[in-house]
Amino acid sequence: MTTENSVTITSLDQECRGVGHVEGKVIFVEGALIGETVRYTSYRKKPSFELAQATHIAHPSSMRVTPKCRHFGVCGGCSMQHLEANAQVAVKQRILEDNLKHIGKVKAQIILPAIYGQTWGYRERARISVKYVIKKGKTLVGFHEKRSSFVADMSHCEILAPKIARLLPLLAELVNGLSIRAQLPQIEVAVGEAVDALVLRIMEKLSPDDENALRTFADLHQVQFWLQTKGPETIVPFYPLDAPALSYSLPEFGIVMPFAPAEFTQVNSALNRVMISRAIRLLDPQPNERIADFFCGLGNFTLPIARSGAQVLGVEGSEALVKRARQNAASNGLSANTEFAAMNLFEMTDASLAKLGHFDKLLIDPPRDGAMALVQSLGGEHDPSRIVYVSCNPATLARDAAELVQRGYVLKAAGVMNMFPHTSHVESIAVFEKVVS
Repeated sequence: MTTENSVTITSLDQECRGVGHVEGKVIFVEGALIGETVRYTSYRKKPSFELAQATHIAHPSSMRVTPKCRHFGVCGGCSMQHLEANAQVAVKQRILEDNLKHIGKVKAQIILPAIYGQTWGYRERARISVKYVIKKGKTLVGFHEKRSSFVADMSHCEILAPKIARLLPLLAELVNGLSIRAQLPQIEVAVGEAVDALVLRIMEKLSPDDENALRTFADLHQVQFWLQTKGPETIVPFYPLDAPALSYSLPEFGIVMPFAPAEFTQVNSALNRVMISRAIRLLDPQPNERIADFFCGLGNFTLPIARSGAQVLGVEGSEALVKRARQNAASNGLSANTEFAAMNLFEMTDASLAKLGHFDKLLIDPPRDGAMALVQSLGGEHDPSRIVYVSCNPATLARDAAELVQRGYVLKAAGVMNMFPHTSHVESIAVFEKVVS
């Protein structure tokens, strides 16, 4: 028999779990908010903490709202729909500040106003799981269930781009009718401004009837199918072959960015535009400056910086992305003041950084692991005067911030950008300036 206990929630953690204490033990309660007294059942118990699920809310918080999605609580895609949207951003801002304080032992001189975007239907990139369930006699298409490898039985998704969300049950029906329905584990979504691409991960060859079914679906719903048989390098267009190229635009800078389905782009194109605008204002590139964009990807920041007239070096670990970035620079008329290089930035040293030459300023946009090797390579008298650091992980941002402070920089400003509403993902931006002695 499952035992229910009671706890009062005093804070929220980074996963938006309520945090309370019972007899000296920390209790993390999913579905609970600050100030609420809740009953809960634990699903994992350790000597110093328990992970639990709220079963009853005695006195609901004023910030509690009814989740919009009918699958919330089962689907693992969202963790914050029960918390009012503005309060979600406040929680993320506090998480950033707490990480800077406790991990980095630093404090920003200025807290930047949070960047908001649309709350629903914003997600334009997604990896959706597919599972043919013999016992149910049906195919499931959706995200994984919370704390589970099972695929949620979803008929809709409130955070996916509306057109793609509406297609979920139709895609399930389509896959269920294919001969390889048990050998199709994933559909990757890439929404562009002129085309919506769906990449089918297939473990077996399509039959002629399968191919006809995909063509009919693509024509009816105005999507383009791509096929992937092994790794990302095997992704090829299937139908229609004359579809427009995937792309997104940055109107403020007069830039159009083509991309391939497997190439990294931000999931929220509207907020990406606002993020770039803020980053460029904070960086303040000038025509006479030489600037580096580390972890440049396909040039998301590089090309807007170059539009200012500055000379920009984009550095990225992937040769394929460097090639794409060069193509994007050329197609936007920015080849003259951009150059690109492929380097493993996780193995950066003082010597390898010095070989790249002097930079007046840096923009750093690393993955979740952060940029420790890169920031450890700084510390000389010719260091860049300003660094703008875009982060998708406040913990590694805080760790790297501590290192930058040790190397003569001051944290001038930091703030969050709500790139992923209703999820626990925290995107942030920070500005560091070199202390002039």
